[in-house]
Amino acid sequence: MDINNSVALVTGANRGLGRAIAQRLLERGARKVYAAARRPETVDLAGVEALALDITDPASVRAAAQAAPDVSLLVNNAGIQTGTALVTGSFDLVRHELETNVLGHLSMIQSFAPALATNGGGAIVNILSAMSWFGVNGANTYHLTKAAAWAMTNGVRLELAEQGTLVTGVHLGLADTDMSAGWTVDKLAPSDLADAVLDGVEAGSAEVLADQWSRDIKARLPLAPEEFNAEMARALGALAAA
Repeated sequence: MDINNSVALVTGANRGLGRAIAQRLLERGARKVYAAARRPETVDLAGVEALALDITDPASVRAAAQAAPDVSLLVNNAGIQTGTALVTGSFDLVRHELETNVLGHLSMIQSFAPALATNGGGAIVNILSAMSWFGVNGANTYHLTKAAAWAMTNGVRLELAEQGTLVTGVHLGLADTDMSAGWTVDKLAPSDLADAVLDGVEAGSAEVLADQWSRDIKARLPLAPEEFNAEMARALGALAAA
């Protein structure tokens, strides 16, 4: 699809990656950009239409779909990372992360798919992570949710093919946002991620690997689990030592 003259809705658009994507949409000629956030008053980007949205609240999602029936591009960006362990962590926090990072995105897709069909098919972008493919102690719940979101993205792509909706999954390592503030390593600039996302949509790509980190990890997937884990341990050790 063509970004120029499109109508987009970006979740979590008040900061970080979501704000950068919303800004790039405007710069690349989108006719309208709905910038969705739980607190719309925190949206500070000129030119967008701020929209109240909590993706974990079905009523809020339905209200957003009713308020934005002209959407042709849906960007599911909103998400959380709680740092919860799977075995010893709070089950409520595990559930909360799943409800946000997986079921919240699916709720948005279910609610907006009819509008996308009416508006010519359009596209859905799900912001995933290189952690769709590997776990690490201290973030295994996040790994669980991103792996599930990757599977959900692949399934939704099959189900929406008939109505002509492109479904693009975006994987990346560390981006320079609040979530990675504690890491003093090279990070992907949000503006570069936004360009990679929109270039991928315009190219009709089912998958965007936004940085070398995600490309390297995807290439290791054919390895046996023991080999994969050893390779990841070395890569993560080198990252921590950088």
